[in-house]
Amino acid sequence: MIVGLDVGGTNARGMLIDPDSLSIVGQERASSAGDGAVLVETLRGLVERLVGDEQPTAVGLGVAGLAQRSGTVRYSPNLPDLIEYPLGPALAEATGVPVATLNDASAVALAEARLGAGRGADDFVSITLGTGIGAGVVVDGSLAQGAFGFAGEVGHMVVEVEGPTHHTGQRGPWEYYASGSALGAQGRAAAAAGEFAAGVALAGSVDAITGFEVAEALRAGDDDAARIFDGFCRWVAVGCANLVMIMDPQRIVIGGGLSGIGQPLAGGVASWMPEVTLGSAHRPPVEIRMAELGDEAGALGAGLFALESLPAD
Repeated sequence: MIVGLDVGGTNARGMLIDPDSLSIVGQERASSAGDGAVLVETLRGLVERLVGDEQPTAVGLGVAGLAQRSGTVRYSPNLPDLIEYPLGPALAEATGVPVATLNDASAVALAEARLGAGRGADDFVSITLGTGIGAGVVVDGSLAQGAFGFAGEVGHMVVEVEGPTHHTGQRGPWEYYASGSALGAQGRAAAAAGEFAAGVALAGSVDAITGFEVAEALRAGDDDAARIFDGFCRWVAVGCANLVMIMDPQRIVIGGGLSGIGQPLAGGVASWMPEVTLGSAHRPPVEIRMAELGDEAGALGAGLFALESLPAD
């Protein structure tokens, strides 16, 4: 059996995967709070609960942040206690089995490539729109990790050099404008200007508006929500157009917390792509598709990465 682990800023998800059928045969969750030693013990416990008395063949570890191929977490805004911590090697020592480490968004991309919305596309980009923005890149059917394992940090590429300062200290990164947090901020700004009464009614106050209220008002047919959402989709498309210029993908898969909006998000981004992509009239259209695997994708992809990292017999 293979174990996949997905470690985020709040929670860790563990998944037991049958390596022959690639089916999920068990799942566990735990808090990801604590320093490196505490987290290793938490993850070891997750593995033990999943496998019982058996020994897994390998463990795949997806981590939110700059997870080096060696298994060291070099930097993570959401897991500050893990910075420069050798999480992968420490977990391998604790469990006694090989641990393959990668970025959590890359794990999502691998799962979607093998079992989800990326099937049939040898070159595609998977982006996760949540509190921030992450991405995984598949080239010629294989996950692209970069020289050190850091590929896919697209949320931090600058799209407005004179833009506002993000919590990372950058000015104008893509996730400032196109993440789930950004959708909520745009809803609050509109409400503060008296242009989103439905959002105030749903949330109870201007300050309480999040992306969920914008999405709910959009589903109810509110015109203000439609206008806010259209502007948001333009910003998502701006970043996607940059990825088209760099990667020339045939498909972009959108997942993460905002994926529950569904086809209106895919359609809204697709409608803006010709406007913001250079030479769009002379390019084959890039398909915009919603992710299919939901919250399970990270742990599933980490497990698949461990499986594919095993030496060939």
